[in-house]
Amino acid sequence: MSRIKIIPAIDTIKGRCVRLTKGDYNTEKVYSEDPFQVAKEFEDLGITRLHLVDLEGAKSGHICNSKVLERVSSGTNLKIDFGGGVKSDQDIELAFESGAAQVTGGSIAVSNPELFEAWLEKYGADKIILGADVRNEMVSISGWQEDSDYHLYQFLEKYQKKGVKTIICTDISKDGMLQGPAVELYNGIMQEFPDLELIASGGVGDVSDVRVLNEIGCWGVIIGKAIYEKRIDMKELVREFIL
Repeated sequence: MSRIKIIPAIDTIKGRCVRLTKGDYNTEKVYSEDPFQVAKEFEDLGITRLHLVDLEGAKSGHICNSKVLERVSSGTNLKIDFGGGVKSDQDIELAFESGAAQVTGGSIAVSNPELFEAWLEKYGADKIILGADVRNEMVSISGWQEDSDYHLYQFLEKYQKKGVKTIICTDISKDGMLQGPAVELYNGIMQEFPDLELIASGGVGDVSDVRVLNEIGCWGVIIGKAIYEKRIDMKELVREFIL
């Protein structure tokens, strides 16, 4: 069995590294004024991937923190998956020009499916990740501010048929709570869609949570708050899953 990919998250607002709880912008907590330094520390530990989110972009509907992406991509060798505010051809071009290896589209896949499908065709499934942020198994959009009419399985089935290979699925109720990931949800997805590469996101509180996600067969895991709150020893994580 291949080992789960460890993907730390850096969420940005006003160029700073922050975390929210359950996607609530009123819970913003600043962990670093310099996301580049945080990314460099990850790389120095042996991390190879990064999930970089523009939270302002997610809320406003266009990329706001491209300079952070540019600095991290030019100053490290991390493979960066970028999301938040990618809503137009100009946005996605800016993301790739600024150094993203992959772009995650979530809200856009709901609100403008034609455009998302055009990106899949233009850039290929290796460069485009489908973001499925869910609340009670219904897909949420606009920085989790709105719920759509899409059931998760309906959403995944539609886009798998269009060629999507990789998804990031976040259970919003778990996000930032450090109380364990949505194992049942992920198990269900993998049984229903065994060919999708599933990246779990939200709820990871310690290394044992990562082990569980590895055991059930998740392709990757995004870890945020548990790192910043020192609930996870990154060296231990790297030793177990990367080295």
